Order: sequence, then structure tokens, then C-alpha cells
Amino acid sequence: MAPRVWFITGASSGFGRAMTELVLREGETVVATARSPHTLADLITTHPADQLLVLKCDVTIPEDILSAFRGAYDKFGRCDVVFNNAGCALVAEWENADQDELAKNVFDVNFWGAARVSREAVRVFRDLNPAGEGGLLLTSGSLTGQLDSPGAAIYSASKHALDGLTAALAKEIDPKWNIKICIIEPSMFKTRIFEKGGLPVFPPHPAYENPDLPTQKLRRGVAALAGPFGDPRKGVERIYQLSKLERSEIPLRLPFGKPAVPGILKHYENVTQEIQKFESLSEGLETDG
Repeated sequence: MAPRVWFITGASSGFGRAMTELVLREGETVVATARSPHTLADLITTHPADQLLVLKCDVTIPEDILSAFRGAYDKFGRCDVVFNNAGCALVAEWENADQDELAKNVFDVNFWGAARVSREAVRVFRDLNPAGEGGLLLTSGSLTGQLDSPGAAIYSASKHALDGLTAALAKEIDPKWNIKICIIEPSMFKTRIFEKGGLPVFPPHPAYENPDLPTQKLRRGVAALAGPFGDPRKGVERIYQLSKLERSEIPLRLPFGKPAVPGILKHYENVTQEIQKFESLSEGLETDG
């Protein structure tokens, strides 16, 4: 079987960089995209052009996405796995972030950028790959796409929106296209965003200065770089293992990282209890006759 061709967004750092390096070590082919391709110059010098293609792609620019996919197809004639990974975040109370350009950018990258990558990935899998071979779309969501995250409401909202769109897209596609979609939902992993100065943190809104509020606790944790961080290199190894499964075995969602699975299970337990408690309010609402 020929090595698969991977298309990776946000390949300059974090999960994207770690996945790029892993796939190359595994002898497969990578189209690594980034806003600043020079950040991947070291990989260009150590890998042949028939295994690695580095392209510019700012996912907030629709033409960049189309151009990068065209470049991948022109070079390799196919695209088997898309790791839809580019993302950004910020810390702020929602009252402090409304209408701010940084807050808008979080949605432009995490939602609209990722959504457009997904759309083009599906088109390439269906219309350009050999008939029936389809492809695998791995979209980087977040644990906060399932759970709320006080102090990171904009980031959480963007990931909730991406989760909803991606899950709906997975049901829209025709099974005969042989396309599988998986939403990756990691907890906190120690990527560049958690380095000093890597994560934009807004000053607290005056009404939220109570040190016991969740938003203030988040700020202190970010400032101290404290938390149960995962290792991105270990994380991408698990994602890569998943990508090798039969497509019928790959889940729609993959929560991973130590807090992710128990956190989501507890969340749905609480949701179930609350729904059951007020279930009677939904009775008898049908129209008469």
C-alpha cells in the first residue's frame, strides 16, 4: 500500500508540528501548511520534496485554503488524511471581549477557518481522489467544545460551534463517498499557546475581581503555567494510531487527555439528571386537534 498523503493545517507548532514530524518518521507524505512557512524550514532541509511539501495557508483567508489544497493535489495527485488543526485562544470574561478584534479572530480561525478546510477536504476526498477511496478528516475540537469554560467563553463558543457543524457535516455526507470524520477533543496539552506570552489574556472586568470566581482562577493558572498538561507528542501518537483503524471503527468524537473523559462523562450525567428533573414541563405542549 502506498504511503498516505496528509494535509496538515497549523503545522508550525503544537499538535500540527508534532503530527508533521510523526507522519514523516512513519514514512508517509505530508503537505504541511502554516501562516509562516519559514517556521518549517528545518524540516524542508532534512526531508525530500517527494515526502514533504510546505505551503502557506492562513485559514482566515479562503483563497489560501483553496490554493493549498490545489498545491497538494497538483504535487501528489491525492489527499488521504486532513488534520484540520489550526487554532487560537484567549482568556477573557465575555463582558470584556465583546466586539474586540482578538475575540473576532478566535471565531475566524477556530470556526470559519476550520469549517472551510472541512468543506474543501470533503470535496477533494469525493471529487478528486480515486473513486470510492474517500478520505479521513480529523478536526481539532476541544474539551471545551463539550464543556463550558468560564474565562474562555469565546474560545469555548468557537469550539462548540465547530463541534456542531462538524457533527452535522458527518451526517450530511453520503456513505458511498467513504469519508470518515472525527472530532478530536483534547484537554490541556503543553503547546506553544501556554508558553509565556503565548496566550492573550485580557485584564479582568472590574465586576469580576472576586478571586474565587472561575475566571480569576483560570487567570492565575495561566500565569503560573499550572495545570494537568498533556504532552503533544504523546497525543499525536494516539491520533495517528486512530487514523490507521478501519474507517468504520473510527468514532465521531475522541475525548482524550486525563481530565477529558471523566469530565465529559460527569457533564452528561449532570445534564441527564437536570433533564429528568424537569421533564414534566415538556409534557402536554402539542397543539389541540
